[in-house]
Amino acid sequence: MIDMTNIDHAVTVSPLSGAASSVTFPAAPPTEPDEAIMAQADSREWPAYLQDVCELLWPPPDRVTLDGIGPGPQPFAGPTSRAPRRPQDQEFMLISGPSRPPLFVPAVPHLAASAVRHFSRSGSLSARLAIRALSAGLASGLGTSVIRGRIRVAEAPQPDNIESYLRNVMSRELRVSMFIGRPRANRKPVLQLLSPTGEPVGYVKIGINSLTRDLVRTEHDALVRLGRAGLTEIKVAPVLHYGQWHGLDVLVLGALPAWLRSRPAPADRLTAAMSEIARVDGLRRGELASSTYLRQLRLRLADADADANRTALQHALDSLAELAGGTALAYGAWHGDWSPWNMAVTQSGMLVWDWERFDPDAPLGFDALHHWMQRQIGPGHGNPLTTANACIEHAALVTAPFGIEAPQARLTAALYLADLSVRYLVDRQAKAGARHGDPGEWLIPALAGEVARLPLGVAR
Repeated sequence: MIDMTNIDHAVTVSPLSGAASSVTFPAAPPTEPDEAIMAQADSREWPAYLQDVCELLWPPPDRVTLDGIGPGPQPFAGPTSRAPRRPQDQEFMLISGPSRPPLFVPAVPHLAASAVRHFSRSGSLSARLAIRALSAGLASGLGTSVIRGRIRVAEAPQPDNIESYLRNVMSRELRVSMFIGRPRANRKPVLQLLSPTGEPVGYVKIGINSLTRDLVRTEHDALVRLGRAGLTEIKVAPVLHYGQWHGLDVLVLGALPAWLRSRPAPADRLTAAMSEIARVDGLRRGELASSTYLRQLRLRLADADADANRTALQHALDSLAELAGGTALAYGAWHGDWSPWNMAVTQSGMLVWDWERFDPDAPLGFDALHHWMQRQIGPGHGNPLTTANACIEHAALVTAPFGIEAPQARLTAALYLADLSVRYLVDRQAKAGARHGDPGEWLIPALAGEVARLPLGVAR
């Protein structure tokens, strides 16, 4: 497993899960906001977001009423204290979680229990036991201490809401639950579909603005492509439906059993899986300066706001093209967000989800670098700038299983930092309040530092 252990202000890391070799580098003291402060900020923001999302998904003439929604636990007598007035009316509950926005679930005990059990990715033993206990409490009707409020939906006689749409396109009775994520530019409603008996049917991603609609479309196209690729190393969700409703993009995916007990992925198996994705359309080799990848990266950057970050990033890319433009790299596809929390190794195989950042043209090794770095910048870990610098320093170790030589590995890591910077700038993640959303604080300085060192030795 990729690991980071603070010992006397040092960090020990391994390239991929299960790797035997490791490297140690200095770690700066953590500078991230306290998680309690982040949770307080979320608690002030998410009720307004919830109101907006409910009005999108249950538009007039449906009527949505939020009761007891606000910061902190709310008094609540239980799901059966006040029944809906009409058979077609519905009631949902908000189930609180530690330091995170709540889960929106049906106010029916067995459905609420199933939603919690199947919306949660398998984690540590303590996390699994906590989920099991919460699910059991909800199933028995005794889990009222975690209920933060309720939402009532009074449906019109001929409803035209997200539930009626999904029942129609899926040709079956369904109930929904919903995950409410933390602020970030790409936040969108993610629904879980349950049968009337509580069996998981699938998941729904809904594009609600220009960015999230593009991401939903990208994920649809990627999964269709991967579904035809004959993958043997990983399993991806099947596409059950894709369409538009009230101007929103709706993608329905089959349910991957991510709730099953998961174990760390062996290093060789993770490498094989990432290599399989890279080779979906074959690998191509060519010099950086003439690559379609660099050309597309610059075009993407042009869509960012004209500010100091964009200027600094443009300068860094120009310098990379000048100093390392003759370096030959291998290019292929990458997942785009292959983080430890977007995968699970279960008895059903290696499951990988969230393909909305899939790109068929990127330097080989991007997925491994992303997986490594995302693990290092989790809550309570080191300074993100230190981690970004370390990504370059350890790029040779991280990408060696893919046959990438050390000089090309450093260049690949520099390009990865540039790619992630472009993503954050174009998406305006900092303005959306995303954690580490300003690349000018960590990604761009690390990239600039590497560019400054390039004349000392660049592979050509």
